[in-house]
Amino acid sequence: MPRTVFVAPAWPYANGPRHIGHLAGFAVPADVLARFERLRGSRVLMASGTDEHGTPITYEADKKGVAPREFVDENNAIIVEDLRRLGMTYDIFTRTTTANHYRVTQDMFLKLYEKGYLVKKTQMGAIDPTSGRTLPDRYIEGKCPICGFPDARGDQCDNCGNQLDPIDLINPHQRGSDAPVEFRETEHFFFDLPAFGEQLKGWIEQHDSWRPNVRKYSLEFVRNLKPRAITRDLDWGVPVPLPGWEDNPHKKIYVWFDAVIGYLSASIEWAQQRGEPDAWKDWWQNPDSWHYYVMGKDNITFHTVLWPAILMGVGELELPDEIVASEYLNMSGRKLSTSRGGQIIFVRDFLDRFDADALRYYLMIAGPENQDTDFTWDEFVRRNNDELVATWGNLVHRTLVNAHRNFGAVPKPQSLTPADRGLIEEIESGLDHVAANLEQARFQNALKLVMGMAAKVNVYLGTEQPWHAIKTDRERAGTVLYVALRCVDNLKTMLSAFLPFSSQRLHTMLGYQDVIAPQPDVREYAEDGTSHKVLTGTYSSDNRWRPSELEPGRPLPVPEALFKRLDDVVEEPA
Repeated sequence: MPRTVFVAPAWPYANGPRHIGHLAGFAVPADVLARFERLRGSRVLMASGTDEHGTPITYEADKKGVAPREFVDENNAIIVEDLRRLGMTYDIFTRTTTANHYRVTQDMFLKLYEKGYLVKKTQMGAIDPTSGRTLPDRYIEGKCPICGFPDARGDQCDNCGNQLDPIDLINPHQRGSDAPVEFRETEHFFFDLPAFGEQLKGWIEQHDSWRPNVRKYSLEFVRNLKPRAITRDLDWGVPVPLPGWEDNPHKKIYVWFDAVIGYLSASIEWAQQRGEPDAWKDWWQNPDSWHYYVMGKDNITFHTVLWPAILMGVGELELPDEIVASEYLNMSGRKLSTSRGGQIIFVRDFLDRFDADALRYYLMIAGPENQDTDFTWDEFVRRNNDELVATWGNLVHRTLVNAHRNFGAVPKPQSLTPADRGLIEEIESGLDHVAANLEQARFQNALKLVMGMAAKVNVYLGTEQPWHAIKTDRERAGTVLYVALRCVDNLKTMLSAFLPFSSQRLHTMLGYQDVIAPQPDVREYAEDGTSHKVLTGTYSSDNRWRPSELEPGRPLPVPEALFKRLDDVVEEPA
C-alpha cells in the first residue's frame, strides 16, 4: 500500500521578500521530502502559503504608506514567484487572507471555545506612549527573563527558544531604539495550554527519533506552560467569531493561532478546488497518514506544543509525526535577517545570477541541518565546481558523450565482469540506503551517499577507459558504457528530489520521454466572487524509486552539460 504523506512547510511571513536563510528552513527540505515521497509512490499533499496577518504587517505597510492588503499582495506575489523559480512542488501554496482560511480559523476557535479551552482574562498590552498605537510583540525588545539574552523579542527569545510576553522582558523598549513601552490593561481570550501539559509531554517523549534540538526545546517549553493569548488589539486579522467581538474593529485573532491553522485550511481549500471537498480528510482524519512539518528552529514550539495542543483540543485531527527543524544559516558569522538589519541575500537576486539546482544543492549539503552554518561565496562556488560540475556533472557528461558519439544509443552489453556486476549492485542497493536517510530527513547523509557513489562510478570509468577501449575492443567499451549509463540512471533517481531541473534534463538525455521531476505553476483560484493566485501543479506519484530499467538500444539525444562552472564571486561592499 502506498503511504499517505502530508508535507507542511512553515508559512513564510509576507512582510517582505524571502532570503536564502528562509529557504534552508522551510522550503528546500520540504520540497525534497515531497518529491522523494512521490517518487516512491506515496500519496502526497504539500500545503502552505503566506502568513499575512499581525501588527508587523500593519507597521511595515504604514511605513510604506500603503494599506495592509496592498502590502501583502505585493509580497505574496514576490514570494510565490521565488518559490516557483526554486521548483517548490506545492499542491497548494495559498494565503491566510482568503475567505476559506477565515472560516476554518473561526470554526477552530469556536470548537475550542465550546469545549472550555478559551477563557477571557485581562492582561497588560504594549503601546507606544507617544502615538498611543498598539505595539507588535516582535517590535519590543529586552532582556530575556529566562536565559538573560539581551536582545530577546517580545514574543520569543531567539537564544533559548522560549515563548515570551512583552511584559516579561527585563527593561523592555521599542526595537531599534531606546523608545519606551507603556503597558495598559486590555481584555483578551486565552488558550488554556496547561490543560494539555501532561498529554503534550507524553506525546513529545514518544518521538525519540526527532532531532535533538526539537525534543530539547519542546520538553523545556512544556515544563512551564501558561495560558496563551489567542486574541490581540489589532485592526488587521481574522475577526473573533463571538457576539460583542466580531464587529469590534480593534479585536482580532492573534496571528500565531491563525497561521498554524493554515495547514488545515489550505488542505481544505485544495480539496474544494479539486471538486472533491472531503479529500482533505484522507490526510487529516486518517491515522495511517504521516505528517512532516518543516521549519527553522525559531518555529519549533509553535509546531510541537501550540499547534498540537490546538489539534488535541479540537479532536479528530492527526498530530505531527516528524518535525524537521533546521538551525540558522548565517553569513560571515551573523544571522541572515531582515528584521534585525542583518546581512541578506534575497532569493530572487540569487536566482537571477545562479541556477536553482546549485542553490538547492548547497543548502542541502552544507546548510544548517543540525547546527548553525555559515554561508560563504567561496564555499558555494567550491561546492558547485568540485561536486556538481567535477564529480556528478563530469560523470554524466563523459558517459553520455562517449555513448552518443560511438553508439548513438544505449549500448548492448556483452558478458559482465565481477567488477561490472558489483558496481551495478552497489549503486542499486544505494536506492534503499538513500531512501532510509530521506524518510528520516537526513538530507546530508543521503547526498553524501549519492555523491560517494558517483565518485566510485567515475573511478570505474577512469580504470576501464572506454574512450580508449573503443579503438581495440568495441564490445568491451560498449559494456562499460552500458554499466555506467545504468549507474547514472539510478543516481539520477536518487538526486531528482534535490536537483529537479538538471535531473529532468538528464532524464531526457537518457532517452526518456516522460517527466520525472515536475515543476509547479501559478494558477488563479476563484472564491466568493474574488480570486487569488496559488502555487500548485500536477504531480504524479508513480513508483519510480527502483533500479534502472534503461534498455539497450534506447536512442540517446545529443548530450549537454548539466551544470555551469562558476568564477569566484566578488562581494560588493556593504
